[in-house]
Amino acid sequence: MNTPNFTVLGGGPTVLMLHGVGGGHLAFAPQVETLASQGYRAVAWDMPGYGHSAPIEPYTFKGLAESCIHLIEALKCENVALVGHSMGGMVAQEVVVRRPDLVSKLVLCGTTASFGKPDGDWQREFIAQRTAPLDAGKSMAELAEILVPQMVGPGSLPEGVKLATHCMSLVPQATYRRALEALLTFDRRANLPNIAVPTLVVAGEHDKNAPPATMKKMADAIPRSTFIEMRGIGHLQNLEAPDEFDGFLLNFLAMPRELLH
Repeated sequence: MNTPNFTVLGGGPTVLMLHGVGGGHLAFAPQVETLASQGYRAVAWDMPGYGHSAPIEPYTFKGLAESCIHLIEALKCENVALVGHSMGGMVAQEVVVRRPDLVSKLVLCGTTASFGKPDGDWQREFIAQRTAPLDAGKSMAELAEILVPQMVGPGSLPEGVKLATHCMSLVPQATYRRALEALLTFDRRANLPNIAVPTLVVAGEHDKNAPPATMKKMADAIPRSTFIEMRGIGHLQNLEAPDEFDGFLLNFLAMPRELLH
């Protein structure tokens, strides 16, 4: 198996960050810098098919989790703090199902434990909204200009929105379509009570993809979880309000595991 492409900065306990459908390793650029400056080894991957990471076939959560596990083993860390945003949060949940021994702490942001039924109207609408511009001949850069402003909240930092738009513009169209299809298959609701590590669940007040009420329900099902809702923020919390997000993240990472529930 190919090791996925990743960036790494700093030394210390490893924090591995997993981006969403419209992301790439750059989607965690502010966090990589902050974590490295605070004594962590900050790693951000390119999910298979993104950046310089080879695509996988079939494009499934099992395959994505196995790629992530392969990367964790290649990094030679006994345990890792896993930070997953959106689809990356789903990959993180899948990793915890398959190799709970590798994960010491879990951060789930703007994500859910399932994507509902593939035959659901909301799911069909979700996919259609995100692929219609491509079907009409628009580029990923043009799609990003349409979609990213719809994902953010009124309190978002313009520079963060700009970086999010840039990240999405770099995603190969074929990978984007495959990732969206994979989303429809995800359902790990039954495993939430089995997540045994301290978990931070971060929601954005204006997130339509992973609404705070949905994320609160998910947090309630995870035994050792802490739930935070970021006011004025949408789906891209770590880019919309990086300083605030980094503060929550650093506090969580610094707390001894035994003090977290």
